[in-house]
Amino acid sequence: MASRRAGEQIILDGRVSVNGQVIRVLGTKVDAEHDKVSVDGRPVGVRKKVYIALHKPVGCVCSHNDELGRPTIYELLPKEWGKVNSVGRLDYNSEGLIFLTNDGQFALRLTHPRYGVRKKYVATVEGEVTGEMLGDFKRGVWHHGEKLQALAGRIVSANRKTSVVELELSEGKNREVRRLFESQNLAVKRLQRVQIGKIKLAELKPGRWRTLNETEIKTLISNI
Repeated sequence: MASRRAGEQIILDGRVSVNGQVIRVLGTKVDAEHDKVSVDGRPVGVRKKVYIALHKPVGCVCSHNDELGRPTIYELLPKEWGKVNSVGRLDYNSEGLIFLTNDGQFALRLTHPRYGVRKKYVATVEGEVTGEMLGDFKRGVWHHGEKLQALAGRIVSANRKTSVVELELSEGKNREVRRLFESQNLAVKRLQRVQIGKIKLAELKPGRWRTLNETEIKTLISNI
C-alpha cells in the first residue's frame, strides 16, 4: 500500500478506518484475520509474504530493469511475484543461490553486516592458490582502500594453471570474493554461491527456483 513513513501520514490524515471507525493513532494494533481495515473506503488486505530460493544463472542481473537490456532474474519467476526483491546480489558473471522476498525485515536480517549471516562460495581461479593466501584472506587483505576478509577457506584442488577454492564470508561487500583473489593478482573464472546460512543450493538447477518452507525460514532467522 505504502512505505512505512507514507503509511503513517495516511493514518494521520484520517484516511484509515478499522471496522468502520477512523483511526488516527499511530501504532494502533489490528487483528489481520478478523479486523476490517480500509483506506479511503477501500478494503486493504494482508500481502502474503513470499520467500524464494533461486539458482541464478550466469548472464543475468539482479536488477528489475537493466539499462543495457540484459536479462534479469525476475524474468525467471512467475509474473504474479513481480513485487519481490533480491536479498543481496550476485554479479552478471556469477551464479548460484540467491533469495527473493517481499519481506523487507527478512531481507535486512540476512544482508546487514551486524547479523553476520555466512555465505559459502566455490571459486575456480586462474593460477595456483596457496594455503598462505587463504591465511591472508582470513586475517584480512586491503583492496582499493577497503579491507576484505574471509571467515574460512579451503583449497579443493590446485595446480599452477587452475585452483578450486571454497570460501565463507559474511559481510557481502561488492564483488568481495573476486576482489580477494584480485588482491593476489589472480582472476576468477567461475564463481558459484552454494550456501546461505544453513540453506544449500543442492540440486537446484540454473534458472530454476523453489519456495522456502517455514522450517527453512525459521532456520535462517534463528541462525542470526
